[in-house]
Amino acid sequence: MAHESVELTAVEVRARAENLEGIAAAGSEGVVSSQRLAAVPILRPGEALEMVPGLIVTQHAGDGKANQYFLRGFNLDHGTDFATYVGGVPVNMPTHAHGQGYTDLNFLIPELVDRISFRKGPYYAEEGDFSSAGAAHIDYFRKIEGTLADVTLGQRGYARSLLAGSPALGGGNLLYGLEVFHNDGPWQVHENYRKLNGILRYSQGTRHDGWSVTGMAYQGRWTSTDQIARRAIDSGAVDRFGTLDSTTGGQTFRHSLSGEWAKRGENSQSKAKAWWLRSGLDLWSNFQYCQNDFAANGNCAIGDQFKQGERRQAGGFALSQTLYDRWGSFDVRNAFGLQGRMDRLRPVGLYNTSQRNTWNTVREDNVTQRSLSLWAQNEIRWTSWFRSIQGLRGDAYDFTVDSSLAANSGQASDQMVTPKLSLVFGPWRRTELYLNYGHGFHSNDARGTTISVDPADGVTPVTKVKPLVRTKGYEIGLRSEIVPGWQSTVALWQLEAASELLFVGDAGTTEPSRPSRRHGLEWTNFYAVNDWLAFDADLAWSHARFRDADPAGNYIPGAVASTANLGVTVGQFGPWFGALRLRYFGPRPLIEDNSVRSQASALTNLRVGYRFSRQTQVLLDVYNLFDRKVNDIEYWYESQLANETSPVSDRHVHPTEPRTLRLSISHRF
Repeated sequence: MAHESVELTAVEVRARAENLEGIAAAGSEGVVSSQRLAAVPILRPGEALEMVPGLIVTQHAGDGKANQYFLRGFNLDHGTDFATYVGGVPVNMPTHAHGQGYTDLNFLIPELVDRISFRKGPYYAEEGDFSSAGAAHIDYFRKIEGTLADVTLGQRGYARSLLAGSPALGGGNLLYGLEVFHNDGPWQVHENYRKLNGILRYSQGTRHDGWSVTGMAYQGRWTSTDQIARRAIDSGAVDRFGTLDSTTGGQTFRHSLSGEWAKRGENSQSKAKAWWLRSGLDLWSNFQYCQNDFAANGNCAIGDQFKQGERRQAGGFALSQTLYDRWGSFDVRNAFGLQGRMDRLRPVGLYNTSQRNTWNTVREDNVTQRSLSLWAQNEIRWTSWFRSIQGLRGDAYDFTVDSSLAANSGQASDQMVTPKLSLVFGPWRRTELYLNYGHGFHSNDARGTTISVDPADGVTPVTKVKPLVRTKGYEIGLRSEIVPGWQSTVALWQLEAASELLFVGDAGTTEPSRPSRRHGLEWTNFYAVNDWLAFDADLAWSHARFRDADPAGNYIPGAVASTANLGVTVGQFGPWFGALRLRYFGPRPLIEDNSVRSQASALTNLRVGYRFSRQTQVLLDVYNLFDRKVNDIEYWYESQLANETSPVSDRHVHPTEPRTLRLSISHRF
């Protein structure tokens, strides 16, 4: 089997259509190229993931915090059930102070992204924890053209500068990037988000036959305006962009070092990577204002602010070997892999605070979490129009928790075997049909696996959670190039989870979980009319319900039923270029009986650019072009304002930023 025929694993969506035949394992698999990513306006770095069809990225607090993600009927919170990697290093943080699978992409530098390869569903043997809804692998360039200097200025204190280059050195290339950032945002209490971010990568060869060493470092500090009770806005007690606690916010850092190696043999492909990570977060939040203070003291002298904090070191590796062979008259590909990871948190904690001053420790834990995974996958091309991909994955996890409350200390372990199967029919007239089936999982917070009593009072019994939660998925996909240049995919999918809810970081305890089922339909289109004009349309519908009977209802809070991402891109119309994008974020149930629902939102972003020369260009980005007064996020829960004597259930909202203009000038030396 020729190597060139097996290296392609996904569709690469560039400015012009490509041959799609025989290169994808599922209708919902693909690659976003650097060309597409560079063409669209991005308000926050994490929004680069919105180029993954059906994925919505938003925010409910300060921009220095991880984004909120929605995909396939999941409120993914800050990353649970969607695995993300940058430069070979996992971004999801297990047993995180703020939320399981916490995915902070504020260190991402979009201009240096080479490509984003994505997969949805638990159908891939090499994808493990957090990948049931999907996974995205983001890789930086090994070499860029010239030296890039970019300066962006915008409204409300926005300033960003980037310097990047990749000079030749010792037979390879040394990629560097340095980003300095500041933003106040539209908030009455300035966010004062300060970010210092950098990358240094040395590489030789390619991702298939070469090696690289990458170091990344990021630190950020900010003041956040968290979601606000709707009644406080309606009464005039606080402005829509105001705050009920001016001292919430956070500080974070992330340092990583990774190495990747790949060797292409005559009939084989070998890969290896290793990584080390050091990170930390101090996050001050206040979502209920005075509720707990009133309950404890009958007043609001202290308030309900709390801090979630952690200091983490983590490391891991991944090895894989792919062998290309022939069994009789059949082309065969056999792949094997070994993966490992260890996280040490010293400590991870939850604290009661007032104006960022700690006055009580709810719980503080030292946690060690280890995992080891072995996977195998076999692909057989039975005929010119039929191939099968069958895989098996085994995962073993071990948790050790040393808690400030002895009753919550302990050890736990779990193992899981997950089978995978894909059947691919075609191509016929540039059309392929995919049938996919697979089991997956996500890990639970280690503290939830050993907990015995509620840390708030040290007495109330609490039920432990299973360390690993199984998921099961099915998918029927169709991929076709209807007319030359128009690529279209349709995916009909279903995903079941044995347990829906996880460790609750805001309370330091667990909640009873319920099994769930989701199904939906995705339709993704990209049409390159010619060399300078392209249209794209990503439409997604989903239905999400709990599977068990409960008087509270069977709707899953936060499960979005419909999303759309529509765009037109103008590449080279003389010296002019640009893009116009519309993102629709549908309504969602906020409580289990569906009696309270969020509003929908539709936002339009515009980019207009002018090239003075091949080296110099100017960009004007306009976010929320029509100045829509909608919300980034909505929740329904109890809170208590300072002038109230009892808790009130209410809608809590975080508004979308108003119309925002940013002007960038970039030059390549």
